[in-house]
Amino acid sequence: MATILCLDDEAAVGVVLEHALQKIGHHPLIVCSVDDAMKTVERMAVDLIISDYRMPQATGIDLMSQLKKDGYDIPVIMMTGYSSIEHAVMSIKAGAIDYLTKPVRPETLEIAVNQALEVVRLRRENDQYRHEISSLRSRREIVGDSPSIRSVLDTLTTVAPTRATVLLEGESGTGKELFARFVHDQSSRHDKPFVSVNCAAMPEGLVESGLFGHEKGAFTGATARTAGAFERANGGTLMLDEISEMRIDLQAKLLRVIQEQEFERVGGQQPIKVDVRIVATTNRDLRKEVEKGRFREDLFYRLNVVPVHSPPLRDRRDDIPLLVRHFATRVAKELGQSTMAVAPETIQALQDHEWPGNVRELANAVERAVILSRGDVLIPDAFARVLGAPPIARAGTSGAGPGGSSNGEGGVVIPAGVFDLSAIEKIMIDKALEATGGNRTRAAKLLNISERTLRNKLNTKN
Repeated sequence: MATILCLDDEAAVGVVLEHALQKIGHHPLIVCSVDDAMKTVERMAVDLIISDYRMPQATGIDLMSQLKKDGYDIPVIMMTGYSSIEHAVMSIKAGAIDYLTKPVRPETLEIAVNQALEVVRLRRENDQYRHEISSLRSRREIVGDSPSIRSVLDTLTTVAPTRATVLLEGESGTGKELFARFVHDQSSRHDKPFVSVNCAAMPEGLVESGLFGHEKGAFTGATARTAGAFERANGGTLMLDEISEMRIDLQAKLLRVIQEQEFERVGGQQPIKVDVRIVATTNRDLRKEVEKGRFREDLFYRLNVVPVHSPPLRDRRDDIPLLVRHFATRVAKELGQSTMAVAPETIQALQDHEWPGNVRELANAVERAVILSRGDVLIPDAFARVLGAPPIARAGTSGAGPGGSSNGEGGVVIPAGVFDLSAIEKIMIDKALEATGGNRTRAAKLLNISERTLRNKLNTKN
């Protein structure tokens, strides 16, 4: 059963519509003016509106304009006693979903209503699917299942549907922009613009113009009116990346825009109203920046509505295996080659590393390793530039103890006092098979021999 608002200045028409709609199982609401119709949609949910085209004080076209202005997405079926192609075209162009002529026959009304409600259902279903796909895409990009990541995502999922300003704090390379996009994708603004401005990267003299735009002739080189980030993000989300780098004089202007949702272009005098949701990021402690006089206290409180800490990679080491495989798969796909396996000792070595550059550094290291690696398995050597060359214990060296034990850093250990090449070969073969999970083809590539040679050596061993 749908709630259908019927608008007509003739009471008799309202009675006919009410009776016909009740008969086919819907809940009709009868009003006689556009003002009454708007009051109705303000206080209750309406699935469909059937409106007269011509009325004494305001028309059905006026109703659709008012609905659009106030942000109501309610389909309208237009009806009129003055049937003409002109009225039909005007109604459809204004956004009506269908058109009926008076007197309205019950069977015609039923068909129009059923079709309109089906269109509405499909639209809402499509919007829901798009939102779910966007959500899944965002979650796929944010790789990890550690408690710290789950906590961040839970907080962002809760705050995303609101208008609250979000402050993302954390070290460089921890994925703050991904979290900002997650907030946007999970909000009702997901189909509107997401605009990112790096406050640290913009030339000092162009920050104000970049944020608020400028009029033609506002300064040397301003040959045309240009929209700033706030205008481009209208209706959507504006990410202010590294907000701590913004000049102190511009912070006052930014505060006013965030509070009033209004600004003027550089060189302009006309105020411009916008509806923008702010997500700010910083790799510094803004409280300390306030104490040092480098950041306005009032702006800090305005941004710090919902503070979220983006955890460094060293605090989410359990996510490193997932991240490594994610990046390796992505790079291999871009290169048009098969996905490479990752040796267990490689994962351990990467988890033991501190990663001062966080996820960004790990992503770059994996990309370099995949590109430069000659085998099908990523071994610790592939990350030597980041981790340092893995030590290999040699006969007579201090790399292994008397019993030939490993130093625990993933190197290949040759027992002290062993000089027999066949014994050393056996150790290398066993190590290669262990690294590839028993895959002989990949092990042979690691050993730089043919698979047939490896098979022969294994048969000889056995």
